[in-house]
Amino acid sequence: MKRTYLCNVCSKTFKRFRYLKAHQRVHTGERPFCCDVCNKTFCRSSSLNVHLRIHTGECPYCCDVCSKTFSRSSILKLHLRIHTGEHPYHCDVCSKTFSNPYSLKVHQRVHTGECPYCCDVCGKTFSNTSALKVHQRVHTGKCPYCCDVCGKTFSTFTSLKLHLRVHTGDRPYRCDVCSKTFRLLHSMKVHQSVHTGERPYRCDVCNKTFRQQIVLKVHLRVHTGERPYRCDVCHKTFSERSKLNIHQRVHTGERPYCCDVCKKTFCHTSSLNKHQRVHIGERPYL
Repeated sequence: MKRTYLCNVCSKTFKRFRYLKAHQRVHTGERPFCCDVCNKTFCRSSSLNVHLRIHTGECPYCCDVCSKTFSRSSILKLHLRIHTGEHPYHCDVCSKTFSNPYSLKVHQRVHTGECPYCCDVCGKTFSNTSALKVHQRVHTGKCPYCCDVCGKTFSTFTSLKLHLRVHTGDRPYRCDVCSKTFRLLHSMKVHQSVHTGERPYRCDVCNKTFRQQIVLKVHLRVHTGERPYRCDVCHKTFSERSKLNIHQRVHTGERPYCCDVCKKTFCHTSSLNKHQRVHIGERPYL
């Protein structure tokens, strides 16, 4: 059929007049179709019908491989690439490929530095909405992921998945030098610096070097005097959480370290080590 209907704004042509009429709403902003549930409006009735599936839960498109269902055929088409391995979208900078255009767009922000999503509370910016959503749990305290074994909760599924290795004993990362295994890839990388001698983090004040950035961060408090950890009982402050935990035993009476010989207990390991010299004949206090 001849394409006889012409848009006066952008010169696009259409086979039928009703297609032209629907298209012109792009230019006029008209959205005559309204959802009775949430009042969202649409320029096409077909778009409204697809939207209504959000409220009805209807998912008429089914994956033949895994039987997962979807509300739109376009989403099913993208999902099928999980099974086929198809990655038709290509980054011009680093040649990394993606299964959908949105993932490519988000990835490209690594190169551009664009972070269009901003936290309303602290102003921190993010390259995608999912990262912003996870971050906002820092402010809300929301931890939707719960460990079935110990009941501990987490703000992200990844954190829960890593935590579960505590219970399963899974340590999938192995050091090539000494064969020591680790639950976390980061822990293995930090450990490997023991063999390489690498200490990439340097204090700008005293030039002392460290294997981990977090250790450097704690060290800097020596120079700044920062003591961010406060005892709720006596309000004494500490530069490290571990020192606060040890201090709190003064108030709780906890003595978790026990002498194997006489069963005397101590609140920290250094006291236990000094005590044990009594049994081997050393006199550490003289």
